[in-house]
Amino acid sequence: MFTDETVDRDSQQKLYVQIFSILKGKIEKGEWQTGEQIPTEDELCRTYDVSKATVRIAISELARDGFLRRWQGKGTFVANPVSHIGMAMKTRLTEDMFGEGVNARKELVFKGVKEPSGEIRAILKADEDVYCIMCRRLVEEMPACLEESFVPMGLFPGIQDEDICNSSFYDLVQKMAVKRVSKVIQNIEMSELTGETAGMLGISEGTPALLLHRLLVCADGNPLAYTRISGSGKKYRIQTEFERIR
Repeated sequence: MFTDETVDRDSQQKLYVQIFSILKGKIEKGEWQTGEQIPTEDELCRTYDVSKATVRIAISELARDGFLRRWQGKGTFVANPVSHIGMAMKTRLTEDMFGEGVNARKELVFKGVKEPSGEIRAILKADEDVYCIMCRRLVEEMPACLEESFVPMGLFPGIQDEDICNSSFYDLVQKMAVKRVSKVIQNIEMSELTGETAGMLGISEGTPALLLHRLLVCADGNPLAYTRISGSGKKYRIQTEFERIR
């Protein structure tokens, strides 16, 4: 299969993102028509000199966005030159979550490989080493919340060298993960703080507090990273945005 498009291995853009853009362009320009079967994964690997894992992630993303459809035992076909229109939800704990005009900063408590609890391993479905990042947010120099993030080491090469405190964890995942975030599942509940968490926030055990769970999932449906944020009972504002996507 001849192509005048190639991947740029000197680019900071991940290879699967480049393959995604190339294949999406072929559909949008009409080089691949609706209902037409696209080349096999092996053919795409040879054409662009990339791994099968790279091709699979790109195809999964295109299928998720409605450009491609996979038929078991038959192959992958062009579904529609225009992606589905839907609603995207963006949720983030904002920097001014404790009100405007306050002095807020984040300090690193711990980062490194840590044996996680059975619950964390089950959430991440990980048998490999798990890297833990623990940060405490201070407001007016008083502990306000504790943020604990867990990632499988194999999905985040070089994470130990990153400046954790000066960027959001979500942005860090977008930058470093070998797979792309496809979905974020977030749950919020009221809980009672105990043990180490209560001590780090300087409050008594059993104090009611906000507990936020955030699971980042990649295109193949597997967990990519998990974060839990424990509050100290202070004032919070959680901002959620909905926007139309194409």
